Amino acid sequence: MAKRIKDNDWKLVPAPESKDHVRIDAEYKLFIGGKWVAPKSGKYLDTINPSSEQRLARVAEADAADVDAAVKAARKAYDTVWSKMPAPERGKYIYRIARLLQEKAREFAVVESMDGGKPIRESRDFDIPVAAAHFFYYAGWADKLQYAFPARNVSPLGVAGQIIPWNFPLLMAAWKIAPALACGNTVVLKPAETTPLTALLLAELIQEAELPDGVVNIVTGAGATGAALVNHPDINKIAFTGSTAVGKLIQRSVAGTGKKLTLELGGKAPNIIFADATIDQAVEGIINGIYFNQGHVCCAGSRLYVEESVHDEVVRKLKHRMKSLVVGDPLDKNTDIGAINSREQLGTINKYIKLGQQEGADMYQSSCDLPGKGFWCRPTLFTNVAQSARITQEEIFGPVLAIQTFRTVDEVIQKANNTPYGLSAGVWTDKGSKIFNLTSKLRAGVIWANTFNKFDPTSPFGGYKESGYGREGGVHGLGAYLNLS
Repeated sequence: MAKRIKDNDWKLVPAPESKDHVRIDAEYKLFIGGKWVAPKSGKYLDTINPSSEQRLARVAEADAADVDAAVKAARKAYDTVWSKMPAPERGKYIYRIARLLQEKAREFAVVESMDGGKPIRESRDFDIPVAAAHFFYYAGWADKLQYAFPARNVSPLGVAGQIIPWNFPLLMAAWKIAPALACGNTVVLKPAETTPLTALLLAELIQEAELPDGVVNIVTGAGATGAALVNHPDINKIAFTGSTAVGKLIQRSVAGTGKKLTLELGGKAPNIIFADATIDQAVEGIINGIYFNQGHVCCAGSRLYVEESVHDEVVRKLKHRMKSLVVGDPLDKNTDIGAINSREQLGTINKYIKLGQQEGADMYQSSCDLPGKGFWCRPTLFTNVAQSARITQEEIFGPVLAIQTFRTVDEVIQKANNTPYGLSAGVWTDKGSKIFNLTSKLRAGVIWANTFNKFDPTSPFGGYKESGYGREGGVHGLGAYLNLS
């Protein structure tokens, strides 16, 4: 009699991505004025591989004097070269960056996974290709700005200060640098202190592309470095992606200064499943929206609203699917869920998991094995969650899903909108009328229908309420870097 194979009997043979083609220097300086410059303070930070807790490199910690040097280099490049260069020539440089990024995609993908902890499948198949696509897209706009804004006079702002988070390091850099350059601005970029390596590799690529010195400057460091950039008097525009708390501080800092500001902040995205949805497709979309990216996405679908009649079926299928998720080495192609970015972030996630239990919700975690070293969290879901619960209202930034039920369309719209955030949402139904009804009433900047976490450089992205303001991507992303009259 044949032996029945259980779900947990399947063992996948490791399929690690090669690291032989990757070069990570032991130490990185600041990229200012087209050159690598030692920090004036002589201070360096360690960047850690979250899956092994081993140091990858020492990275310069810029202080206010370093930031000032970077801004001066950007201003000089703006005044003497970049703003005076014919727009088609600017487009050629941006296009060259895109092509080089494509050529070095394997190296960038591996470094992104080593530095940030995300699975190689996500870095390889999403982060790097979409980053290159943003440079391609905005290269095409460089000489067509008058068509993007007909009957308007367009001119660049000057020097843009840009601060990016740790969850999509290279993609966020491309998201911000590409439109700024296409519009004729120069840039000072500060990557997150825990994931600076792909931004520094991008600086090397920019050198290879022979971009004029000072057009893009990259200064690494922690919060004080970002504050120095925000408060510098010769910055014309601040673009920030990160936490709502820091975004509010930046908003207060630039008030009254005349600096333009765009903020892409936190989120608590609702995913809504109606009884008429294709349930298996919806379940896979939920898994993709919260677990495959470790919940490390500001638009992660961390709240799930299920029509009451299909609640039990959806939860049963979610739990079954969670059992098959592989948590482990980010460089293993079998891995679904990689490492949490830092010990601090893992502590925050665990705090919210305990809060969910204390608030009376029912918790389920997959029983997968976790590596002995590194920062790991099992995929987690909560049922019987109150609308007022903190795990429903607050951004966790981890693989934690809070599930509630609803009976009517009006009820779910009210629940979905009842948070401080308004970045994204998802709707699962086979009725187009329901989709159009909800998209007109959900207070979210991006709404996906029968899919989730789909991005394209031609589409604007941004939020409402405490998720920030302004849009990045598409034609909207150009307007944020231009004076329009």
